[in-house]
Amino acid sequence: MAACYCGSGVAYENCCEPILDGTTKAMTAEVLMRARYSAFAAHKAEFLHQSLHPDHRHDHDIEATRRWSENAQWMNLQVVELKGGTETDEEGSVEFIATYKEKGVVRPHHEISRFLKQDGDWYFVDGQLVPPKPEMRKQPKVGRNEPCPCGSGKKFKKCCGA
Repeated sequence: MAACYCGSGVAYENCCEPILDGTTKAMTAEVLMRARYSAFAAHKAEFLHQSLHPDHRHDHDIEATRRWSENAQWMNLQVVELKGGTETDEEGSVEFIATYKEKGVVRPHHEISRFLKQDGDWYFVDGQLVPPKPEMRKQPKVGRNEPCPCGSGKKFKKCCGA
């Protein structure tokens, strides 16, 4: 029994697979988001289309979704934050980072997804990408005409800055 793609620690057969094949429904927004991640990893583009809110399906390109799913290696999922989306809620959001490899490059997909419950079923509505935080320099910047921090006694531009 292989572990589920979603990182829950539960076997795929007991976690996301019953949701993907329609024998069980997602009871929370987080469970649906995890199932959608597993659908990418298991190349189940039809589930991704069916779990999309009916009001947003008209412009969904299922073939482009299938290509992205199949051309990427889905590595892991990290749930960052949940807001609402419980069994008693009607809406919720899930912030997550899905890491995948495409064309040899590892990429994080950081998103806040919005979900709505309609007639007792949870649906993905839309997602907002979270931009990466700027990297902060840990040490002060060395000017080109300042002494090189390596201790050579030369100017930075003539030493390590060359």
